[in-house]
Amino acid sequence: MSLLTLAFRSLLSRWITVSLTVFAVAMSVALFLAVEKVRIGAKASFADTISDTDLIVGARSGSVQLLLYSVFRIGNATNNVTWQSYQDIAARPEVDWIVPLSLGDSHRQFRVMGTTVEYFQRYKYRGGRSLAFAAGERFDDMFDAVVGADVARELGYQVGDPIIVSHGIASFTEHDQLPFTISGILAKTGTPVDRTVTISLEGLEAIHVDWRGGAKIPGQATPADTLRAMDLQPKAITAALIGVKSKLRVFQIQRAINEYKEEPLLAILPGVALAELWQIVGVAETALVGVSALVVVTALLGMAAMIFSGLNERRREMAILRAMGARPTTIMGLLMVEATLMAVIGALMGVVFLFIGLAIARPYIDAEFGLYLPIAFLSSREGWVLLAVIAAGAVTSLLPAWRAYRLSLADGMTVKV
Repeated sequence: MSLLTLAFRSLLSRWITVSLTVFAVAMSVALFLAVEKVRIGAKASFADTISDTDLIVGARSGSVQLLLYSVFRIGNATNNVTWQSYQDIAARPEVDWIVPLSLGDSHRQFRVMGTTVEYFQRYKYRGGRSLAFAAGERFDDMFDAVVGADVARELGYQVGDPIIVSHGIASFTEHDQLPFTISGILAKTGTPVDRTVTISLEGLEAIHVDWRGGAKIPGQATPADTLRAMDLQPKAITAALIGVKSKLRVFQIQRAINEYKEEPLLAILPGVALAELWQIVGVAETALVGVSALVVVTALLGMAAMIFSGLNERRREMAILRAMGARPTTIMGLLMVEATLMAVIGALMGVVFLFIGLAIARPYIDAEFGLYLPIAFLSSREGWVLLAVIAAGAVTSLLPAWRAYRLSLADGMTVKV
């Protein structure tokens, strides 16, 4: 009888204990691979927060700061970009399209952004996906608003509901004389768009016509119909998204904007800035991998403990094998093959559990969190992880195998009272 067959039959004779151990290994492997999939998916989703945008332009500050307030709606700009500068950039022959962004106000702690209808066409995420509407449509009237999926869900909004914009981010002063009406609710994207209230530039300017120096002019309230007839071209914006006609011209126009003489501006490459930001927030990635690795180690140690604790019950078995001519090295090899078999079966079951879990949970995770987890074959890194688990299973059996090697025939045949 071969050692492999003997080990397999030995495992079958103790199938309950072995099954629990293999299940623990399988679950730990599935957890580790799931964390790896989530890590890869989160990193890819983060990198694809904005795509197909070649440059982001704002007041001169830092690349990460510009990315934070223009894309993630975190923080504030150090300064604004004048409308004249925006038009100068838009008129450059290298520019294919440009979308203005104007920030500053809020609605119940959600940021309000003024832009043009072209924003819904030009903003892309997750490798070129366009914004889609779960209900309604983009704004058409000056006082229409489009809300993100999280805004609608947390505040219970429906198309047609009125909303009032507050002046500033943490302000108790509201533009209640000019309410907006929700014209559309965007589908979940997993990006900061979900937590943004989007209105037109004209609407943002309209609610500030009767304001000066951050305060409302006493006794002045311009009617909505009058505002619709006014020329509400903004004097300044916060930032702008740019697409160029040729990718070869990106660095040329970036340098031209950074050297713009009329005012200090900064043009950044979104992908580069996102990579810099990930280096800051990616610490959690290492923590997740570390925790899942500890789970795998714990399962392997449990397997070693199971083998070790079962030696006393198997001393007579070992002695019988020795009496039948098995060498001490054979006994040692038997335990190592058993541990390796359990590790192999556990690793393969872990992969099966992973793909079953992904198939079930992926639609929910994508819909609720905007995190896309691709069901793809294991990467080389994940393959090495499985091999490491199998090798570690063999290594963890060395101590109990060495102890079995040291058991003497006489000790194994002795019945202790």
